[in-house]
Amino acid sequence: MDIPNSSTAAGAARAADRSKRRSLTELQKPKRFRIGEKESEEAKQALNKLLAATDEAERKELAEQCAGFANHYGVLALKTGHIWPAVSTELFAKKIRSPQILGALALAQALVTSNALLRGQLEPHLITLLAPLLELQGGKDKAVAKISADVARNLVKAFNPIATRYVLSYCLEGLENSKKWPTKMLSLEIIEILATINPMQVLVCLPVVIPVVSDCMWDTKPDVKTAATKCMTTITALLDNKDIERFIPAVIECINNPDKVPETIHQLGATTFVQEVDAGTLALMVPLLSRGLNERATPIKRKSALIIDNMCKLVDDPEVAAPFLPLLLPGLEHVHETVADPECRGVVKKAVETLKRIGGDDKAATVLSLDEKRAKVESTLDKLMTTKLEGFFAPVRKYMAKLSLALVLARDYDRNAWIASMSPHAATWLLVTGREKEDGSEELDSSAEKLALAILSSCEEAIAPKDTEEEELEEGEELCNCEFSLAYGAKILLNRTHLRLMRGRRYGLCGANGCGKSTLMRAIANEQVEGFPPRSVLKTVYVEHDIDGSEADTGLVDFIDASEGVECHDKAEIARILKNYGFTDEMVNHQAIGSLSGGWKMKLALARAMLMNADILLLDEPTNHLDVVNVAWLENYLLGLKTVTSIIVSHDSGFLDHVCTDIIHYEGNYKLKRYRGNLSEFVKKVPRAAAYYSLGAAQTVFKFPEPGYLEGIKTKERAILKMKNVDFQYPGSSKKQLIDISMQCSLASRVAVIGPNGAGKSTLIKLLTGELESEVGTVWKHPNLRIAYVAQHAFHHIEKHLGKTPNEYIQWRYATGEDREELDKNDRMNSEANKKVLNQVFIIDGEKRTVEELVGRRKLKQSYEYEVSWVGRSSVDNTWISRQKLEDMGFGKKIAEVDSAEAAKMGLNRPLTAKEIESHLDEVGLEPEFASHSHIRGLSGGQKVKLVIGAAMWNKPHMLVLDEPTNYLDRESLGALATAIREYGGGVVIVTHNREFSEALCNEVWKVDDGRLTPSGHNWVSGNAGAAIKETEEEDQVDAHGNVIKATQKKKKLTSKELRKKKKDRMERRKRGEEVFTSEDEL
Repeated sequence: MDIPNSSTAAGAARAADRSKRRSLTELQKPKRFRIGEKESEEAKQALNKLLAATDEAERKELAEQCAGFANHYGVLALKTGHIWPAVSTELFAKKIRSPQILGALALAQALVTSNALLRGQLEPHLITLLAPLLELQGGKDKAVAKISADVARNLVKAFNPIATRYVLSYCLEGLENSKKWPTKMLSLEIIEILATINPMQVLVCLPVVIPVVSDCMWDTKPDVKTAATKCMTTITALLDNKDIERFIPAVIECINNPDKVPETIHQLGATTFVQEVDAGTLALMVPLLSRGLNERATPIKRKSALIIDNMCKLVDDPEVAAPFLPLLLPGLEHVHETVADPECRGVVKKAVETLKRIGGDDKAATVLSLDEKRAKVESTLDKLMTTKLEGFFAPVRKYMAKLSLALVLARDYDRNAWIASMSPHAATWLLVTGREKEDGSEELDSSAEKLALAILSSCEEAIAPKDTEEEELEEGEELCNCEFSLAYGAKILLNRTHLRLMRGRRYGLCGANGCGKSTLMRAIANEQVEGFPPRSVLKTVYVEHDIDGSEADTGLVDFIDASEGVECHDKAEIARILKNYGFTDEMVNHQAIGSLSGGWKMKLALARAMLMNADILLLDEPTNHLDVVNVAWLENYLLGLKTVTSIIVSHDSGFLDHVCTDIIHYEGNYKLKRYRGNLSEFVKKVPRAAAYYSLGAAQTVFKFPEPGYLEGIKTKERAILKMKNVDFQYPGSSKKQLIDISMQCSLASRVAVIGPNGAGKSTLIKLLTGELESEVGTVWKHPNLRIAYVAQHAFHHIEKHLGKTPNEYIQWRYATGEDREELDKNDRMNSEANKKVLNQVFIIDGEKRTVEELVGRRKLKQSYEYEVSWVGRSSVDNTWISRQKLEDMGFGKKIAEVDSAEAAKMGLNRPLTAKEIESHLDEVGLEPEFASHSHIRGLSGGQKVKLVIGAAMWNKPHMLVLDEPTNYLDRESLGALATAIREYGGGVVIVTHNREFSEALCNEVWKVDDGRLTPSGHNWVSGNAGAAIKETEEEDQVDAHGNVIKATQKKKKLTSKELRKKKKDRMERRKRGEEVFTSEDEL
């Protein structure tokens, strides 16, 4: 029963109407008096006549007369009027007596009507009649069986709905194997009746009902099997879970036919679970999934574990999961220990972790078992009802305990429900114990209500104490208070979670990569969050990572002026505000957006948002690309916004610590939870979230493949890449971006490139990797050097492949034996310079020839020579020309192209198979579920960065160049990346504004400012100075097509004694006439 909401006009009207109806009921209710000796004797005589009557009409009339004594004199008349003993004696008798049994049944039917007049006070006694009524179905007298069945049906329809659990307990007893089949038939019918009239109460009881009904579906009696299947269909129709609704018939069929379990598991495996899973859903699914874990086929075991994992993630309450853990955990743990497939073991392990989490492993609150709750209810009633009811009225006390437990298990702590259910029986207790004298009086009703509310209060305190950490009410203006769910494609992100925002607060939104932080921000901005105020009521502005590339040629002022939602359209005023935010006159008046660095683009996006006068700022990684000075400026600005609320997603822990007043955290159960205080305070309350605060606290581990061999590089300190006196200027730019740059890198390099926004850091990196080429100075790199480059705007690597899975993308990228991204990036074949060189005519062996292509390379002393094919000539006429000569001829770019292709081939000595790629991506933090089964467009920003890093590292590069790697990775992944970089055997160059990240890894710093490079902490050496690289035995390798290449064993240097012995053996063989070769000395 719901409490009327008197805070609304409709609620107040309902409350007034309820009060009027109650007053009318009180006026009409007769006062009852204790039955006297004369009336008691009259009742006894009427009962004797009833039990002796043979006519049905007479029995009915006498039964109503006997029941009338209870109507007039109240519940106490059941005993003093000898009414109840007459009924119970006959129904509970071991041997049926006729016509007495028919009279007792007629009286039981009449008492059902009396029970309604007495507000249910007869229920504690009437409910005990269910057991004999069910037993009578198995008797030989069919007339008695028919009448008793009718009485049983009428009884259950008349009971308080809260007593449904108690009624069901009698029905489940009637389904035991020892019972006769007609008893089972009526028990199943009553369960169906209850499901129809009390669906919510039956739904709560499904975990205990479904297993028993399932057993009956295997009964030897066909009628019982059919009835049980029908009953199962009826009760499972109560489940309100759209995810499994269409599979319910198949699941029921699996109970009758276990051979269909694998097929049903396959169907369920293709389902995305998004709706909260309750106890009833688990009750139906757990037996099926347990069978799935016991199947012989590994794919079925894996899918069963995956379904368990996905479903149980949507279980919000440990109490819902607790009864099912003993049924699922042992099976999962057994599969984990015995299954051979490592991928299956991984899925099972995740399912085990999910089950343990929802079971309350990491929660302070203890989950109470059913027996513990029952004991607490009994203890509560004992304390409040100190005088025990014994003998005839003992069922009243038992019935009150049953109702209290049912309300507790249903989590129904509504005061009206407890008053309606408990006060009639509380009144009986008060009358029997002498605390109230007059039945039907207002004093009795008032006392009974007080006792019912006392029981409610004590039970709630004992079993469901208030959460001391509940969010306290805050002062100030509330902007949003809504409950919603959120999904991205087929993936559930949030399920019926609550969000409350106050004006002027700054909320840090924290969670792992892929949990849906950016999706939530975008959904709020696009007005897709249910219950969130629309933009017309609450102005919400979303600041993304990057400005749309289509705006590259737009001026700064024009861009802001054309932006929707900007309230100021005075260009002079916009220009003035931009200058206040640090933009120079040159930037404001002459530069286009495309020429801005990443940091200035982010600052422009922030400036645009601030000019929109927002109520709520949604800042998605606002510190990305910002240098230390601009981060400090942003912190001060946000701290100064007293009337604007901010929701901030950032992986910069220092920034969150400085600006946040609250942390909103993505909990493991698809809920949001608010924690007061900044990130430091949050970590104190949730220690497992330490990965947001400290790189060393990360539990995730990344691993990079070791770089391949570089010819001539004997030490890790020897230079593999050099720049000397390099200048660079973009076409059309008024000044040089880089001036007189000199540096070198080795396999041991750990370099941090730092500097303000726009200083030229990214330009330097592009020169270093070959993406840009300089006309001034020298850039040298080892001919076989492979560089993995992850750009500042990392997603440009994969933006053309969003419809592929990460696995398919890597297969495409390296399918030809070369890195297609590298070929597309250089595009040297179509450059104007190459065309001019290829059109030159050379004199070779006295003939004029034109170069067609460089088609190969081989070693020549300390350098290389290249195979040249000529226009109009066959391959027989190809010529080998040294590197130096080709460079003098102007083929430097073509040489670089061949070197790049050869270097790529040397790194691709691993099978390009789905399994190998999946394993490789798993080592950089991208789980198989996303690597092989999700399209790239469905990945989060952090997952995309992991893919880009993994793809770049596939060919085992010698150098890793990361441009702002901290922009999209969460703290957990950053810690894992730091660990992988420390253990990586190649050189690493990192451009970053994250001081914590760079200081933890890098011993060398390149400071770029105003186009000039100032190195520090370096250990540049010439030649092979430094510790030698430890040589290891070569291993067998597998090429991209899966062919095994046997490792060449190093020749062992023979001692002089061994050489003499070999010479002697050779001479003896020659004497014997055997063919002997001098070259055998080398073998």
